[in-house]
Amino acid sequence: MLAERYPYYLANRPRQPNAELAVTHKYSGEVVTHVAVADAAAVEEAITAAVRAAEPMRKLAPYARQAVLEHCVRRFRERAEELALALCIEAGKPLRDARGEVDRLIETFKAAAEEAVRGGGEVLNLEVSKRAAGYRGFTQRVPVGPCSFITPFNFPLNLVAHKVAPAIAAGCPFILKPSDRTPVSALIMAEVLAETELPEGAFSVLPVRLEDIAPLIEDDRLKLLSFTGSEKVGWELKARAGRKKVVLELGGNAACVVDEAPGAPLDFIADRVAQGAFFQAGQSCISVQRVLVHASLYDALRERLVERAKALRPGNPFDEATTLGPMIDEPAARRLEGWIQQAVQRGARVLAGGGRRGSVLDATVLEGVPKDASLSSEEAFGPVVLLQPFDTFDEALAQVNSGRFGLQAGLFTQDLSRAMKAWDELEVGGVVVGDVPSFRVDTMPYGGVKGSGIGREGVKYAIEDMTELRLLVLRQA
Repeated sequence: MLAERYPYYLANRPRQPNAELAVTHKYSGEVVTHVAVADAAAVEEAITAAVRAAEPMRKLAPYARQAVLEHCVRRFRERAEELALALCIEAGKPLRDARGEVDRLIETFKAAAEEAVRGGGEVLNLEVSKRAAGYRGFTQRVPVGPCSFITPFNFPLNLVAHKVAPAIAAGCPFILKPSDRTPVSALIMAEVLAETELPEGAFSVLPVRLEDIAPLIEDDRLKLLSFTGSEKVGWELKARAGRKKVVLELGGNAACVVDEAPGAPLDFIADRVAQGAFFQAGQSCISVQRVLVHASLYDALRERLVERAKALRPGNPFDEATTLGPMIDEPAARRLEGWIQQAVQRGARVLAGGGRRGSVLDATVLEGVPKDASLSSEEAFGPVVLLQPFDTFDEALAQVNSGRFGLQAGLFTQDLSRAMKAWDELEVGGVVVGDVPSFRVDTMPYGGVKGSGIGREGVKYAIEDMTELRLLVLRQA
């Protein structure tokens, strides 16, 4: 179970000046622990420490960075059940899902340990004309410097890992502000980092009040801001960030297209769509929100998906049999319930679910939702999926592209030319053929276009964002 209280970590060290932040059990609503909150002075101290640590981190040998990450892998394995229980309590994840996220945390740190010792430069042929005869070029990657990370509540371990592990591999000191709703997981991670020999000031993990967060966004001493969260907040932060690099992993209303020759049995497709739509109560940026089905398969797939939605068991995430946990809080569940009711008032039909008990919203399947309804055009971020038939493949692609989001899309087809056309024409960061858009491996480049953000995560690609190319030109006599 959770400790009675948790310190924040400033310049690698725990501090407990207060216990002001109450953390609740997301199913029962009861307060389960308290966490220290950093004030403006602590934020300034953390930035100053990160600036001092920039040079020692840059000089930390790749094998030493790897050793830090490998230590974390070992300790996360040893504390895996503790981490899963923390996720279950503070994020409301069913235990089976919480354990899966711990596995991904470990995979992400393991991948970063491997990348820490790989070279990042190249030899350039500069003899492209007579005037450059005798010249050669070389590049190396150097750390960008102190970084600022802001993470959301839905994956309190793995989304933190996608910023922290690459930063260590790249040699960048960082300050992390975890979500106020789910800070414990990140603080346990900080406890493990504090066991390592990272230079003093290399990391700080600080729950921070909104009124004190501005320096983490605006201070020019920080060279990169990486934010995962809502579209509205992300673009506002970018406007305030000044000259620093900005990486935004924002929202989506991911679509999955089921072509007339899908290349997989409908039972498999229904299983994957249900998993993609209702996993973690739909609180994922790449949760399946819209399913576009060829008219010839529509009735058959609808029947199967409704059956699977009704079979899910909502309840206490501590119950091993629970397959649908609560949303992050009751206001979030009420918001989505309201969107469902608004869609119904405009002619949509609820095929399964639609009910709510506190913060638990039933797995919900709808059809006939107007394209401009909030439930279709915005990010639902809950256990709701919309079905819509189509007649032509081009029509389906146009519908996927119709909104302002562009994170990932799924496509079930056995037609290679259609798969390639989707890859060419869909305005998304990634197209997943043969599966749902919710599929992600932690080493692949992940991120969106349009309103879904800028930059890419995935360990190797995050390291590229956290480093800069430095060129050497050599003239040979």
